[in-house]
Amino acid sequence: MTDLAGGYGALDLLCGETDADAFVHVADRGDPTQLFLTRFHGPDRPYAFVYELDGGPTDDREGTATLCAPALFDEQAAREFAGDRVLALGPDSARTPEGRAAALLDDGARVAVLDTAGARTLARLEDGGVEPITVDPAPVERARRRKTAGEVDRLRAVQRATRAGMRRAEAVLAASAADGDTLRYEGAPLTTERLRREVNATLAREGVSDAGNTVIGAGPTCADLHFVGEDTVRPGETVLLDISPRGPDGYYGDFTRTFVPGGAAGWERDVYDAVADALEAALGVLDRGAGVEGAAVSAAVEEALAAGGFGDAAAPRMTHGPGHGVGLALHEAPGYGGTLRAGDVVTIEPGLYDPARGGVRLEDLVLVTEEGIERFGAYRLDPKPRA
Repeated sequence: MTDLAGGYGALDLLCGETDADAFVHVADRGDPTQLFLTRFHGPDRPYAFVYELDGGPTDDREGTATLCAPALFDEQAAREFAGDRVLALGPDSARTPEGRAAALLDDGARVAVLDTAGARTLARLEDGGVEPITVDPAPVERARRRKTAGEVDRLRAVQRATRAGMRRAEAVLAASAADGDTLRYEGAPLTTERLRREVNATLAREGVSDAGNTVIGAGPTCADLHFVGEDTVRPGETVLLDISPRGPDGYYGDFTRTFVPGGAAGWERDVYDAVADALEAALGVLDRGAGVEGAAVSAAVEEALAAGGFGDAAAPRMTHGPGHGVGLALHEAPGYGGTLRAGDVVTIEPGLYDPARGGVRLEDLVLVTEEGIERFGAYRLDPKPRA
């Protein structure tokens, strides 16, 4: 799971740089930083995490990590919290998470708080008698960015489930038959919503949540990058599936393939081949390993798309970046604006889109290592679906 020495070491750094006595973070279970620091899957209401410097280092860190458990969640917190102690809500506890955090600290203590904290959090800490100091979250983001071996294991697992969902979608497409300008599956018209339900049922059987992130477009709706509506699936048109479930430990998968029921020809074949070449070119650059510049990956994508005949501004274009980091958030550091490091987990997802005709996106998830990359699972590149 989280490397506590790395995650809490970042808090040592934050407190040291600002001469703070403690670090406080108030958020609910939907906040990836809170999950990273606590491993606690709490309620959808805020609770407090407190890291107090105490001169008694544990595991090469300098502070004590405390979770102020929300009401009725103290037993779960005791099971899940990765820090030192859980304080349950008692009758004399402060009414707000910030008040509970402040009550652990000396009056006038200097408290580091991420600069993303809201004004209400800062005001409540002040009311509790401590001095909040807003700090840049960069040290925590760097700790989250470099995935530990345990985190990589969890990312591999959720990506395996993601591929299972994709295989189910491909099998349904392969088993569907053309009926005029629509496809029929098991006697009924095939729609993106029906296909989404098939994918999500498979994800559930694999033990992950679709998290509302099963994007499926057909024909023109492939150009809607986050289409979760309903559209008719037609033979000969592109069907784009971008599946991004969330595993039980909070880590995300991310995987995209595009199919053409009946097989691709003409425009659809040309677009598919250009995007597939772009994916392989980018993976080739990434395979240089740690130290590769993100700009070189982006350039490889653009060059391959141009070589495939899609370099003209009037042609279908890629309307997003080449990829992003994945972890406890679906989109997190790093992007492709700097140097990639060992421990980065990133997508590479070139795409071409024409709102009048369709679109193709192909996406793989990889771990950057010192020597190259680990590609999280193999899946063929072929637009014709098969069972």
